[in-house]
Amino acid sequence: MKNRVVVTGLGVCAPNGVGLEAFEQTLQSNTSGITFHSELENLNFSCQVAGKPNIEDINLNKYFTNVQLKGLNASGLFYGVMAGLDAWKDANLKSDGANAPDWDTGIVFGTGILGVDKFREAIYKVDEGQVRRLGSTAVIQTMASGISAYLGGLIGAGNQVTTNSSACTTGTEAILMGFERIQSRKATRMLVGSCSDSGPYVWGGFDAMRILPRKFNENPSAASRPMSATASGFVPGSGAGALVLESLESALERGATIYAEILGGHLNSGGQRLGGSMTAPNNTAVKRCIQEALQNAGIDTHAVQAINGHLTATAKDPVEIKNWSEALQRTGKDFPKINSFKSHFGHCLAAAGSIECVGTVLQLKNQKLYGSLNCLDVHPEILKTIDETCIPMQSMDFESKIIAKASFGFGDVNACIIFSRYSA
Repeated sequence: MKNRVVVTGLGVCAPNGVGLEAFEQTLQSNTSGITFHSELENLNFSCQVAGKPNIEDINLNKYFTNVQLKGLNASGLFYGVMAGLDAWKDANLKSDGANAPDWDTGIVFGTGILGVDKFREAIYKVDEGQVRRLGSTAVIQTMASGISAYLGGLIGAGNQVTTNSSACTTGTEAILMGFERIQSRKATRMLVGSCSDSGPYVWGGFDAMRILPRKFNENPSAASRPMSATASGFVPGSGAGALVLESLESALERGATIYAEILGGHLNSGGQRLGGSMTAPNNTAVKRCIQEALQNAGIDTHAVQAINGHLTATAKDPVEIKNWSEALQRTGKDFPKINSFKSHFGHCLAAAGSIECVGTVLQLKNQKLYGSLNCLDVHPEILKTIDETCIPMQSMDFESKIIAKASFGFGDVNACIIFSRYSA
């Protein structure tokens, strides 16, 4: 018999808010977290705006000892540890370093590139013949699994502790991996999520691809425009999102707060066939992913009341809407409400799915839909498929039971999760 899986803890370190309260407030008030970065201007980037969490005023000793902070130069590691430990605390869970490992708790925490600034620092030292001055933590900060290993030690996780990496699908995939482990009774709790480094060494490749907006350097808050006719590319972002997943039995036994239930989901790849490529989706695979997620969750297409899309503010937004419409066989005013949190903080790359899943769960908890910024001029191709009223421009009260969340990534990979309001 499969376990039911619920969400009992949330943590977030996002460009529009560090911590649940700040994050939730900016989503509710339609406040952008995208800012101008003089560093990008000095480096001759065409796009000089980005989403970067502001942790300057955060007391990092809440998360790290002074010894751990010495030489720590991996922004993704900062973000991931902060979000992960906040989620763990939010779930009212503790760890005692003197005890044995918690064999029932595991971690799947993904990343794209970890410690790129530490890499740069290390490369210069190696090239200058100063290998002995690299420090003892250079490897931990730059290995992909550094984030999950770090969190694993902090909470004493004794179950599977691993890292996944699937481009922009990473965070959503990590959540599904943790869900499946609990559902199959291989773990009781899983800390899941993802993180992404900040800075020009992460964002530069996308600027070179000319897929970032160039005309909003003096108006950063207007730069990210999902579903808009004037969208001109995605705004790069960074940060981390984390969720504590738990078997329903365990959550009820310890009286935990239950934010939502995960009914099911699906992961697939388009194989870079049928129009799919390293950077473009195979639309057949996208629709199949959505449909199989519904089937896995045991619901029909009309049960979906809202969608939090991938929707990056590129020419692919109308294509994504069409894929959702064909997968659900719903058009016009019959289409679910749909929004994109990337309008608030940009595309956080490997962290996108996890941060957006935190926002999706908050919508269920608060019975709200948060508005999509900068979408006053809906793309005409989108309006051929759905009615404009399906896109909330401002935050609104919304009684929802089921919200679908999807992420689609480079390499033609797809993930879709079905979240539900918990009911006994």
